[in-house]
This record gives sequence, structure tokens and C-alpha cells, in this order.
Amino acid sequence: MGNKNKLGTQARIRNIRVSVTKMRRIIDSIRNCSYEEALVLPEFMPYRACYPISQLVLSAAADASNNLGLNKSDLFISEAWVDNSTYLRRFRPRAQGRGYPIRKPTCKVTIQPNSKSVGK
Repeated sequence: MGNKNKLGTQARIRNIRVSVTKMRRIIDSIRNCSYEEALVLPEFMPYRACYPISQLVLSAAADASNNLGLNKSDLFISEAWVDNSTYLRRFRPRAQGRGYPIRKPTCKVTIQPNSKSVGK
């Protein structure tokens, strides 16, 4: 990708069985938050997609601290975005032997943590 941040850390999760609009309401709330706040906010939201997001924040912070030696308390979520992914294609039986296609949406989420000392 051409959108690499200065530190080069990002965590990505693909093919989550949640629609993009449902995932964006969680991602929009944790964008530009500190690491601790990004961990706490999804725990108190009533959505099923909060668990993968909290795991992704943990993974991004572990990647930044392990590979770049950054302190987790100095991290914040500088960029986070959600994109469409492929659809799960299923068929529902209909009248007279026909099949009706059902498209179940999936999405991919990318989070880029950044250090407050290097941040915007």
C-alpha cells in the first residue's frame, strides 16, 4: 500500500463477518484515541463487532512495542479505516426449484498506531 505511516506499523484483520456500516460506528469512536481509551471504549459498546476490534488494537500495540520499541502508554490510534471485502455467497431455496442468492457482507479493518511524540 502507498499509505504507510512514518513508523510503518499497522494491524489488519480481514474477512470479518460484519457489514461495513456496523463496523464503522465502532472504528469512528476509537479513531484518534489513546491506546488505553481504545481498549476501554469497545468493552462498553453493545455490538458484536467490538471483540475483534479490541483484539486488533491489542495486536497493533504489541506490534509497535515489539518491533519498534515504543511504549504502549504513548501510543494512540492515528488512522483506522474499514473497507469492503468479498461477499459470502449463499442460496435460499425458492418456489418451483429456483434458488435465490443471498450475499452476506464481510469487511477488512486496518489500524495504524502512532506515538504521541512523533504524532500529528
